[in-house]
Amino acid sequence: MKGFQHPAVWAMAAAIASAHAAPAFADASPALKKEVTAGVEARAKLVQEMVDSGFSFAEPGFQEFKTSEYLTSILEKNGFKITHGVAGIPTAWTATWGEGGPLLALGSDLDGLLGLSQVPGSPQIKPLVEGAPGHGEGHNSGMPLVIAAALAAKEAMIKHGIKGRLMIWPGIAEELLATKAYYVRDGLFDGVDACIFTHVANSFSTAWGRMGHNGMVSVEYSFKGKTAHAAGDPWDGHSALDAVEIMDTAWNFRREHLPVTQRSHYIITNGGNQPNIVPSDASVWYYFRDNSFEGVKYLYKTGNEIAQAAAMATGTKVSHRILGYAAPNWGNKPLAEAAYKNIKAVGMPKWSAGDQAFARMVQETNGRELEPLRSEIDELSTPETRGTSLGGGSDDIGDIMWTVPTITIRYPSNIPNMIGHNVLAAIAMATPVAHKGAVQGAKALAMTILDFMTTPKLVQDAKAYQQNVQFKADKYDPVITADDTPAIWLNEKTMAEMRPKMEPYYYDPAKYDTYLDQLGIAYPPAP
Repeated sequence: MKGFQHPAVWAMAAAIASAHAAPAFADASPALKKEVTAGVEARAKLVQEMVDSGFSFAEPGFQEFKTSEYLTSILEKNGFKITHGVAGIPTAWTATWGEGGPLLALGSDLDGLLGLSQVPGSPQIKPLVEGAPGHGEGHNSGMPLVIAAALAAKEAMIKHGIKGRLMIWPGIAEELLATKAYYVRDGLFDGVDACIFTHVANSFSTAWGRMGHNGMVSVEYSFKGKTAHAAGDPWDGHSALDAVEIMDTAWNFRREHLPVTQRSHYIITNGGNQPNIVPSDASVWYYFRDNSFEGVKYLYKTGNEIAQAAAMATGTKVSHRILGYAAPNWGNKPLAEAAYKNIKAVGMPKWSAGDQAFARMVQETNGRELEPLRSEIDELSTPETRGTSLGGGSDDIGDIMWTVPTITIRYPSNIPNMIGHNVLAAIAMATPVAHKGAVQGAKALAMTILDFMTTPKLVQDAKAYQQNVQFKADKYDPVITADDTPAIWLNEKTMAEMRPKMEPYYYDPAKYDTYLDQLGIAYPPAP
């Protein structure tokens, strides 16, 4: 398995590290953790600026150029070595620092969603730029959290002579589930000992075991037919659009006979040029999801068979290309338990009366269930507390979870009861709610980084759990091959049109304290 070190090698390295480590910090002492949380708090202003800047850039998958340039410039100024264009993806990168000791990867997603532009801090649905992308899942907050935690941990490690290495990496095009499998395939995590990922939520916790997220394959089917005059000479045509519609109809009939855990959905990406021309080219884009590697492969095989049948029925030809892939998620137990102790120690943010008033106003204005910003962390999520999953969403962090021991920390930067992949989920994402949640998450992450660097047994236990429990339950079996390539052309046309309209709204922290100040938005807004 990539990144897995032989136990004897790690034991020797651990012994050497222990011999040279300061004994007072061998188990990431409370004093050291207090120091590193203070280091995060000292960077709260930087977190706010990064969160607000990312929100204003609002770049969708594979177009995260401005966001990546901005974040890597901060990391480079702070002593990280930047490698651009990893895995053949122009907006992907790694930022590395340190020497000796274990190598810990830290990641979070960057991309926004198409058509979800929203004025932050406004309870009413109001696009900042009509038709533009927006952060309707809050991916603008995760990397600021990671960077603040990494800088605070780095500072403490240098001060106290703690050996260890950090590798920060971005989730590119996560909404398309389109890159992390390529990171793994191309060896980005070779030599990495473990990974901690972060994701926005309205709660604060982590999880271990089989997570219940579906694996997924994203695939586009393209049919090739023959044009003809649709009224005067239709018998000389072979309609590619007919093939698409037959495939979609056949798939919808097949749903009744598929496992209840599956989720499948599609859009027609090309339906022809105009009604009086029999379409010679048409395409349909499918997401096939299920909760096991075998289930995803079965859906993919079935889709290929139905596409071929539709081509035969219409006298057309069909080809397909994979646009993305995600493995089912599996969190590492020792890592999750270590991180959860730090989450408990940190606790939820201290919400102001204005924060609570804002959350209630957003919920009331948009007909959502009323629930205050949470005051208590969630319990540690385990297979027993989660219960049986009947499937649902996907996250391509799963591919990394099957490569090195990995967990996801969910941190409280949004309002309860918003709708995911919707403008409602963007309203709070450049407000004090998002800022405070990211700072609190960074404190827990920084503490966990130190635990990992100073406790060789944690590294050993994390690897042992993956080998002896996770890998006994299943094995990594993706559908992408050496011939598949990342779909880096996606969203390019959209941003060519939208970026000039969005640029006047980019946040300028040199002139304005916050993005709300720049936009002239009161917080909380008057009722």
